[in-house]
Amino acid sequence: MIIVVGIGADGMPGLSNTSRDELLRATIIYGSSRQLDLLDDTVLAERRRWPSPVLPTLETLPADGLDVHIVASGDPLMHGIGGTLIRMFGTDKVRVLPHVSSVTLACARMGWNVHDTEVISLVTSEPATAVRRGGQAIVLSRNRTTPTVFANMLDTHGRGDSELTVLEELGGPRERRRDGTARGWAADPPADVANLNLIAVRYLPDERVMLLPDDAFANDGQITKYGIRAVTLAALAPRPGQRLWDVGAGSGSIAVEWCRSGRGCTAVAFELDENRRRNIGFNAAASGASIEVRGQAPDSFDDAPGPAAVFLGGGLTRPGLLDACLARLPTTGRLVANAVTVESETILTQAYSRYGGELHRFEHSHGAPLGGFTGWRPQYPVTQWVVSKR
Repeated sequence: MIIVVGIGADGMPGLSNTSRDELLRATIIYGSSRQLDLLDDTVLAERRRWPSPVLPTLETLPADGLDVHIVASGDPLMHGIGGTLIRMFGTDKVRVLPHVSSVTLACARMGWNVHDTEVISLVTSEPATAVRRGGQAIVLSRNRTTPTVFANMLDTHGRGDSELTVLEELGGPRERRRDGTARGWAADPPADVANLNLIAVRYLPDERVMLLPDDAFANDGQITKYGIRAVTLAALAPRPGQRLWDVGAGSGSIAVEWCRSGRGCTAVAFELDENRRRNIGFNAAASGASIEVRGQAPDSFDDAPGPAAVFLGGGLTRPGLLDACLARLPTTGRLVANAVTVESETILTQAYSRYGGELHRFEHSHGAPLGGFTGWRPQYPVTQWVVSKR
């Protein structure tokens, strides 16, 4: 059995009797240097510090042998080692004794309900993945540099007014709190931030909407406009945790909206033009979207993580591209392709005749001044083919 004991910055005094008893009877205890140093002299077990990387050592733990103990920060099931061990060995071989998590402590300090607060870990993820367009979050830091990098990221993407609170050494004797804004922190970052810190952030301005307006995206005109973007997302039907391939991505607006649609949604964007690839990266960072940007399709398909759905918004007339997308689509996966030219529309009608699915045509107009009156200004009609792979 593997027993994982959560411990806080207050060390042994903060442990429950059950957790303390487990550590006192242990023969081997694994943990990081910081966590092992929190144990006092009453714990006689051999202490083994995790190497880097830690995963190979986890795989060798004797889950079927004598009990092995692990100390971990706070709640080991809150972005911690507990979940990793359970996935590796199963619930029957791993017992978790949680401490109060740093997230719970942070929400208590802020006066926030935990259920109203998103939790984002930057321990292994890039700071751009923590950018949001509203709401509040507890952001788990990698080290003392994370608050400054994160504040700069928010300021760069128009979130400089976001309220930032950095909480250091939570629950321990050296606990410290600093309040400010992302813009202020980015302009004058403190030099003495502790490595053990997290960030409570209220994102401002609050621009949480189901679909972003067109002007929220950096683009050169190659963008799936708002109305068509709405029906395209409905056809793609994203589910939490799924990955999209956005082929001929342009500005990446479909990929960004896909990632915003549900927890854990990611995308791979394929785009030939280098400037557009830069726009995609900027647009992804501005919304905290997890998008891998690649070059021309289908040349860049090799080694790309597989999709649950594919959106083909450009390059339909490229020989073999549609067939390559269909070939990469998993069983039950969905492909949505939009066409605005006669040539690409012909390809979609032929595909519809061959594979079935659904064929739609959208004609969208918006009101515009016409002399002293208002008239309808039509946009290019869009033909859309939707198919599920069986």
